Amino acid sequence: REGNEPEETTQITYRELLVQVCRFSNVLRKQGICKGDRVAIYMPMIPELVVAMLACARLGALHSIVFAGFSSESLCERILDANCSLLITTDAFYRGEKLVNLKELADEALEKCQEKAFPVKCCIVVKHLGRAELGTGDSPSQSPPIKRPCPDVQGKPKEKLKHIRPQISWNEGVDLWWHELMQKAGDECEPEWCDAEDPLFILYTSGSTGKPKASGVVHTVGGYMLYVATTFKYVFDFHAEDVFWCTADIGWITGHSYVTYGPLANGATSVLFEGIPTYPDVSRLWNIVEKYKVTKFYTAPTAIRLLMKFGDEPVTKHSRASLQVLGTVGEPINPEAWLWYHQVVGAQRCPIVDTFWQTETGGHMLTPLPGAIPMKPGSATFPFFGVAPAILNESGEELEGEAEGYLVFKQPWPGIMRTVYGNHERFETTYFKKFPGYYVTGDGCRRDEDGYYWITGRIDDMLNVSGHLLSTAEVESALVEHKAVAEAAVVGHPHPVKGECLYCFVTLCDGHIFSPALTEELKKQIREKIGPIATPDYIQNAPGLPKTRSGKIMRRVLRKIAQNDHDLGDTSTVVDPSIITQLFSHRCMTIQ
Repeated sequence: REGNEPEETTQITYRELLVQVCRFSNVLRKQGICKGDRVAIYMPMIPELVVAMLACARLGALHSIVFAGFSSESLCERILDANCSLLITTDAFYRGEKLVNLKELADEALEKCQEKAFPVKCCIVVKHLGRAELGTGDSPSQSPPIKRPCPDVQGKPKEKLKHIRPQISWNEGVDLWWHELMQKAGDECEPEWCDAEDPLFILYTSGSTGKPKASGVVHTVGGYMLYVATTFKYVFDFHAEDVFWCTADIGWITGHSYVTYGPLANGATSVLFEGIPTYPDVSRLWNIVEKYKVTKFYTAPTAIRLLMKFGDEPVTKHSRASLQVLGTVGEPINPEAWLWYHQVVGAQRCPIVDTFWQTETGGHMLTPLPGAIPMKPGSATFPFFGVAPAILNESGEELEGEAEGYLVFKQPWPGIMRTVYGNHERFETTYFKKFPGYYVTGDGCRRDEDGYYWITGRIDDMLNVSGHLLSTAEVESALVEHKAVAEAAVVGHPHPVKGECLYCFVTLCDGHIFSPALTEELKKQIREKIGPIATPDYIQNAPGLPKTRSGKIMRRVLRKIAQNDHDLGDTSTVVDPSIITQLFSHRCMTIQ
């Protein structure tokens, strides 16, 4: 494990992990957690997060992990939706140089739950920043050292500010320290026997049905674990001597499948990384590759594009001789970034597995197999074993040969989600209604003359920002909750690093004036309601929005306005065409 600071390293063996998991399973049992219960987890990338997940699995309880970058509002919503009876969190952590007081956010969320008549009885807190006080010196992660000069991302040395350890608020009767509970727990715990189709976890994803509320994707014990174990083994060409590193946060499906379950099911040695790619400098990832002799490396195109900006030197000054396979995940990778990854990071000798899959699919769906399938920069190539893709036109007809249209799957696979938690009807509507008999991904896709698949991006009301799916409806609803906003529409805009960013059009209520201060208030509101990842890059004042006679907002036209593209196609159904001219003349200055 590599902490936020490069000198924070710990190792954990499979035997030690088992003991920790058994102990924490006993802790949960003592708190009344039984098979079928739901447990919310809100933690940074520390070993206790993996222990908590596996302890839930051992008891047959469902973990619902909420990414530690999400707001207290998002945490509260997810606790309520799944009726979680217990929350596991951390005192605080550093993300680069930024202090995140996670306990404070957890407290806010539990207060909101209380207000909504759902009191959570117990909150278990890991003392992470305060570990030094516990005398576990070799454990992660003390607060970063004081006054150590460290180069900033431009390469100039700078003095590090003295870091503070925040005061942790404590709610007697609800809050319990992890370390105190673990000291009293036994080392052995019989697992609960589960059926293959029993649920393993819930993971919330932004809903693609136009509803702002996230939906809880449910995966099962047998199907999901079998699928992630198999895809991990073959897609990364896993061998016992490998050191695997997936840089994803466990708060996302990639972290569930390829940090926790897939590698552990194969007995792999892997790296758990708490930090960020640019701290203490922009060579951090390659420093870790060299330090642990990583053989298989899996990251997101957005991280590759970010690091490309700093040139080759931060990469080439570290040995990458151990690397054998490189992977990408989260969004289609543009050929320019693919080539840099291949030529500079992999020194032209590592195959790249560009994997297409979703929270809902559990594991890889379209992917090359390293060394076996010739690569094309930017293509997810072919389906994994047992996966049957098809491309449909608007009428639901299957297209043969070279084609472009809706990507669907024709038959189930072990890792497919089984339901939306508490709302099976929503599951059927979202994924099976548009084209009956097919699983609908919501992504557009092109198949070339060689049969290779190329993902062209979302074709529903979802945006892919830095590999994270965001629902436009969710962002719009956060905007209109502000007293100054009457109506809002959100579209995607190309971004050189994130791939896509948010461009928002807001119509104000009478008596309110559009100003930089209001723009900042709106950004703050979105950060608080959803989380920092949803912060818009652009907010434009829109006296009106282009609508059809039936009142539907024409997002297609708004996307063109955001990109200053006057080739609007057919706008004959717009009620008031003068609005379009007005919006063009007031658009934000954007970068592409």
